[in-house]
Amino acid sequence: LCEGILNILEKDTKTSCQVACLEALRILSRDKKVLVPVTTKRNMEILMKLAKLDTVEDPLERVSEFPVIVEALKCLCNIIFNSSVAQKLSLELNLAAMLCNLLQKCKDRPLVGDIKCFDLRLLFLLSLLHTDIRAQLRQELQGVQVLTQALESSLSVRWTDEYKAAEDRDRPPLSLQETDCAIEALKALFNVTLDSWNVHSKNESHQFRYMAAILRHCLLTTGPTEEKTEELHSNAINLLSNVPVSCLDVLINPSSQEETDIKYNGMNMGAIQILLDFMEKRIDKGSSYREGLTPVLSLLTDCCRTHRNIRKFIKAQVLPPLRDVSNRPEVGTTVRNKLVRLMTHVDLGVKQIAAEFLFVLCKERVDSLLKYTGYGNAAGLLAARGLLAGGRGDHWYSDDEDTDTEEYKSAKPNINLITGHLEEPMPNPMDEMTEEQKEYEAMKLVNMFDKLSRDELIKPMGVRPDGTMAPLEEAVSQYHSNKQESSDSD
Repeated sequence: LCEGILNILEKDTKTSCQVACLEALRILSRDKKVLVPVTTKRNMEILMKLAKLDTVEDPLERVSEFPVIVEALKCLCNIIFNSSVAQKLSLELNLAAMLCNLLQKCKDRPLVGDIKCFDLRLLFLLSLLHTDIRAQLRQELQGVQVLTQALESSLSVRWTDEYKAAEDRDRPPLSLQETDCAIEALKALFNVTLDSWNVHSKNESHQFRYMAAILRHCLLTTGPTEEKTEELHSNAINLLSNVPVSCLDVLINPSSQEETDIKYNGMNMGAIQILLDFMEKRIDKGSSYREGLTPVLSLLTDCCRTHRNIRKFIKAQVLPPLRDVSNRPEVGTTVRNKLVRLMTHVDLGVKQIAAEFLFVLCKERVDSLLKYTGYGNAAGLLAARGLLAGGRGDHWYSDDEDTDTEEYKSAKPNINLITGHLEEPMPNPMDEMTEEQKEYEAMKLVNMFDKLSRDELIKPMGVRPDGTMAPLEEAVSQYHSNKQESSDSD
């Protein structure tokens, strides 16, 4: 049946017949078992010809042909997704270059939204499934520029200054077609920029700042539905994670007088507020944290580590000055409570990035982190970073210190450092014991620990002077040797 359809398509038939054949082939191409006759060079070229991918000069003028082009692109999407043979053939047939050329033809033309959308989807699939095509797009075909222009066009960006897009508050939401085009462009750009964490030239830096400015506009844009808006913002956040952190300063452009957005130190923080709201919404979802939450947490952590204004704005919302310390840090509905709960999550990746985010907000100072989270919640991060003995991380931060509230200062002496909250003084159970009873209970505890240790159920650990963990004997001996070396000799 596939062979028969392709034989008809090879002939010069009516448009309605071509559309009907391509619709049938699109449905058939979802089944991997029937793709063997389709994935030949001849048959791939037939589909590429119908999608107007083989003609470099032919402009998109005959609107009657547009349904044929769209259906042919849909067929190619299915075939390439389901067939490794087709993926290899696409490299041989130089499909990526032809798709970039078709994308350029769509520029500033009406009624080509569907063509553009499936062209971008095909570029996304090729860059996802074939690393050689990803490299070809990045190096030979100027894929970053081509895809960035397609994204800019989908969002209808208007520029008021370098790296600053106009914010039209009365603008209606994007249409479904515009949103889908933007999402496909974001996904393709993510694949093409995967290895771009390090910028080597001024031109690259400009390209990524330009992209970040468009992504800022994307975050401030809404789609036709709440679900589509969330999908659009999610893909924008994924792509921002690939942008070198030095180029992310364009997310907080200086705020002009007429803007009523959230401001901090004269900077417009609208995009950062959307990132924070997105993060909280993903935490509240309560599932798929690794895929849904870690990208935005990682992005916010990098921004806070590098850009002081972003860190101070976020800290004011996530870790405001402590006033009420009667509840444990993980109990409650504030963003701080939600993030502290994640510090003991079963997923190691989620746990680490949540703890890292709070640690960076505290300027990587152990005492400040413990104040907001309690020692019990922070122990995993501190052990991994070798900071159990206190101190701070390696990163440099400004010297301005946090000021404690009067409520916190008065409660501080009674705060349990392990749980991080105010506890009523507990009666000492040993007050009513005799010395013999105390000694008996102490020996009983020692014997229990000794048995657990000899059976290797537990391994007593200690903290070295440098803050890392070690077996207890090694930690104690190292501590004593350091003490002897540091003591003055007669």
